[in-house]
Amino acid sequence: MPKTARQDGKSGYTWQENQQECRMPCQPLTAEITSDVFQRARLSRDARFDGRFFVAVTSTGIFCRNICPAPAPKEQNVQYYPSAVSALAAGFRPCLRCRPDSAPGSPAWRGTDATVKRALSLIQQGALQQAGLPQLATRLGVSERYLRQLFSAELGMAPKRYALLQQLLLAKQLLQSSALPISSVALASGFQSIRSFNAQCKAVLKLTPGEIRKRQIAPSTSIELYLSYRPPYAWQPLRDFLRQRQIAELEWSGEDYYGRTFRYQQAVGTFTLYHQPQQYRFRLELQLDKLAMLQPVLQNIRRIFDLDVDITQVEQDLAPQLAQLSSTVTGLRLPGLWDPFEAGVRAILGQQVTVRAAHQLVQQLVQQLGDQVAGQRLFPTPQAIADSELTFLKMPQARRDTLRGFSRYMQHSKALEDISAWQALKGIGPWTCQYARMRGLSDPDIWLAGDAGVKNALKQGAISFSAEAGRPWRSYLTLQLWQLLAATAKPTAPQTSATQSNLLENH
Repeated sequence: MPKTARQDGKSGYTWQENQQECRMPCQPLTAEITSDVFQRARLSRDARFDGRFFVAVTSTGIFCRNICPAPAPKEQNVQYYPSAVSALAAGFRPCLRCRPDSAPGSPAWRGTDATVKRALSLIQQGALQQAGLPQLATRLGVSERYLRQLFSAELGMAPKRYALLQQLLLAKQLLQSSALPISSVALASGFQSIRSFNAQCKAVLKLTPGEIRKRQIAPSTSIELYLSYRPPYAWQPLRDFLRQRQIAELEWSGEDYYGRTFRYQQAVGTFTLYHQPQQYRFRLELQLDKLAMLQPVLQNIRRIFDLDVDITQVEQDLAPQLAQLSSTVTGLRLPGLWDPFEAGVRAILGQQVTVRAAHQLVQQLVQQLGDQVAGQRLFPTPQAIADSELTFLKMPQARRDTLRGFSRYMQHSKALEDISAWQALKGIGPWTCQYARMRGLSDPDIWLAGDAGVKNALKQGAISFSAEAGRPWRSYLTLQLWQLLAATAKPTAPQTSATQSNLLENH
């Protein structure tokens, strides 16, 4: 249950209470330690705090990120909120300069209930736009009434209210950053009509869509947005990681960018991310044939590049384990794949072969079975693989059978929700499932104890520690060990599944 108001008349929580329980975000975080913690973080404009709290100014009715370039308001006119949604729900409108809608996410505030966390994820994927609240409750295995109670206790608002505020924040970002017509912005944000969109903008954001946009934006065939993160961000290791596994016609990359084609449900598109380290953000160029799918597509891109993790906290929690490594990479992020199906296919094709051979197999699969889009190719669908004899793949028939069986199984969408069930399929074991969770779902707590690279890194460094102590960030520990192996590997050594510099796609 949420905490009651303080006896001293102050509402909200201390910083520590909010980090531990993260309740009632509609209440400001005003408390006795505000001037000691929040004020210093606000005045420092430190990007490491970006998105962890938001600054609402009572004299103007506007809320900002802590990095906002506007003159700092007086402390007596300030209230602090743990999320942009909570500040918006409290009646403040987002700043047009620092754009709170583009701040990195803050998973810490999202309640403690697992059902609520999953509900929030599904809502961000458009669950309430594609169906109603009863369907969402059924999908979560709870009653509609209980789901409402959970949201009230954890977030201080109803599920539909939360979804609406998220839609408005996305709409504001599109109005300020993209050249989409206002009618297209409404559609992309999940609104069913332009009238409803205009009315909600006026009621909640206190501005019309035209007033938010203000300036003319040059016409473009793509959507351009900015995706922020909290520093530090080890871009070069992530870029190299993806580049070494890059599939021609499916992916492309350069010194400061990475892009690929994708399919999301019935939508297809392409994106390219350009790193802008001075601003702690990426510039996204996105082409999407169904704008209604924009919100979940953006969420998936953020997941792939691990933009919402508080990496400083992760590394602080892993400090005892990282201290035993001869070298570590600060700001190392999990390199995601578009979905668990692609991760599973790559893992199966990498069984018992070198990484180079696995790469060639994936390349052949994409060229033979991937649909074309915008001069590039999409990753093959489960049906395309299941219906093919796969004779063009030079590998044992048993592995072809495994790949086809896996693809038939994955034609059912529910298969994505229980990856551990894959082990019932012939030819798939724990490593493949864990790998798919780590890269296809960006699960932060995967420890690949049986991976050859992890074993070699631990052996070479004479490292002995309890991986259990690394919960819930063991995926980052796994990644650091792969990087350690890269640093100690001899350049002339052949890159096999046991000596590859980063990811060891070996089952």
